[in-house]
Amino acid sequence: MKHLAYAAAAVLAGAVFYAPPAQAQYYGDAPWCAVVNIGTGEVFWDCEFATVEQCVPNVLGGNRGFCNLNPYYAPPPVRRVYRKRPPRHG
Repeated sequence: MKHLAYAAAAVLAGAVFYAPPAQAQYYGDAPWCAVVNIGTGEVFWDCEFATVEQCVPNVLGGNRGFCNLNPYYAPPPVRRVYRKRPPRHG
């Protein structure tokens, strides 16, 4: 009986430490998503569109869904350009 308990503990430890990593939802790097209904109340977010005009044909092409802003889109930082001013004469 003791060996059975050790075997069960070993199997449980193996399942915990060697489990495959969970897959995270990837929302892409684009600002617009086609939110497509895949049935049973589930939707798939296809976030690869730079403009809403690029997204609309995908939704109208037979996919039941709509276009939405990507909730996780972070625009690239704006790079400021500083110019040196010429010295004032006065």
